[in-house]
Amino acid sequence: MQNPEKTRKGKPYMSAYVVFIREQSTDQTELQLYSQLAPAGLAGHSVKPLAMYGAYLVLEGPDIEGLAILEFPTFKEAQAWYFSPAYQKALKHRLRGGRYRGIIVDSV
Repeated sequence: MQNPEKTRKGKPYMSAYVVFIREQSTDQTELQLYSQLAPAGLAGHSVKPLAMYGAYLVLEGPDIEGLAILEFPTFKEAQAWYFSPAYQKALKHRLRGGRYRGIIVDSV
């Protein structure tokens, strides 16, 4: 029997990506608190930053202030990180500091 953590519908699990889109900053103090607390939320999680608020080009839709993309081994692991107590402690400051969109997406 295959390990259910390693397969999805008979296929090997692939990476999942967390994408944060910052639409508008509203409180730099809150965003600074977030940037201080967020690294502790990564402890114990297998995460690889792929893009962190670097140069971008909006091809469709309204402009944004920036975006971040994080890679996790699985969708389930991305969810575990996002809902972890350590990250939730930091998250409240990010949400107070700006308007964001957060998405977890499975790879193909």
